Amino acid sequence: MTPSKCDPHSGFDPDTRIFHSLRPPISLPPLTIPFSFPDYVSNLHDPHTPTAFIIDATTRRRISLSDLPRLFRTLASNLSRRFHLSKGDVAFILSPNSIHIPLLHLALLSLGVVVCPSNPLSSAVEISRQIHITKPAIAFAASDCASKFPPLRLGTVLLDSPDFDSLLLPRSGPVESPVRAGVLQSDTAAILYSSGTTGRVKGVELTHRNLVAAVASVRAVRSVRPSPAVTLCAVPFFHVYGFALCLREVALGGSVVVVDRAYLGTLVGAVEEFKVTHLAAAPPTVVEMVKTEAALERFDLNLLETVLCGGAPLANSVVEKFKGRFGHVSLMQVCIVDYFLFT
Repeated sequence: MTPSKCDPHSGFDPDTRIFHSLRPPISLPPLTIPFSFPDYVSNLHDPHTPTAFIIDATTRRRISLSDLPRLFRTLASNLSRRFHLSKGDVAFILSPNSIHIPLLHLALLSLGVVVCPSNPLSSAVEISRQIHITKPAIAFAASDCASKFPPLRLGTVLLDSPDFDSLLLPRSGPVESPVRAGVLQSDTAAILYSSGTTGRVKGVELTHRNLVAAVASVRAVRSVRPSPAVTLCAVPFFHVYGFALCLREVALGGSVVVVDRAYLGTLVGAVEEFKVTHLAAAPPTVVEMVKTEAALERFDLNLLETVLCGGAPLANSVVEKFKGRFGHVSLMQVCIVDYFLFT
């Protein structure tokens, strides 16, 4: 519940200078119970659910929800054994969107490793500044980005290499669980880089509790669907928008379609092919949907229910034109800070 001194319209508490939600409180696990966000995700699902979890729009490869815990635990075990990664270590990730990224995030988070994703278009100078902030022990990168890194204590793993593929395979013989210190909900799960409104790049913390709360808040209000939602993530996983949305949809049992380039023709083709119900996009994509009529006419978008748009506000004229063109689609503009619960 919101404190009694809070403004009933804004939720602002003048004593603490904190804005509190005006919505009813959600049920969260006691803070004293130690567990990681992947532990929470694993406990939400029927282990035999056949729903596709991640779909690569380019290769058509699929990872089913039922295979997810086995895959990320195998990866976590191999990372722990080979690199001795453990709670408190920091991992820097530099890659375009890929089907491997959510698996890697879950594996690292399950070990208590802090995940630090970054923009693969960043320069070597920018990456040097980010590394100075978070001091990673290891990096995971696409091969065309790896040259941007200085030497790290545990080196750099190429995500598009046979070496990384081998980390997804179980070892022969008895399976050893990684030795893990207990991950607390208050532990840092991720540090994302932001320039803020001014100044040099800075780190923004998300805890395991933040991610759990983001999932629990949506579970509390989302209606039961006759079939799982299918979300096309047309925003980068290194941004909090894509990072948190992908993990949230995984936890809620929906499918996520991954694209590495947000070209409109590619996006609407994927919406039709994979029967997408929710499109997560940035404002330029929504503007292009409004302006580009010929490119959309040959695609069937009737199953699309909602377009989520975040990162910057849309002009009222764009919103009105969108409603006129896509009357059956709900356009939701989201505030990233409120939507994904920063620390």
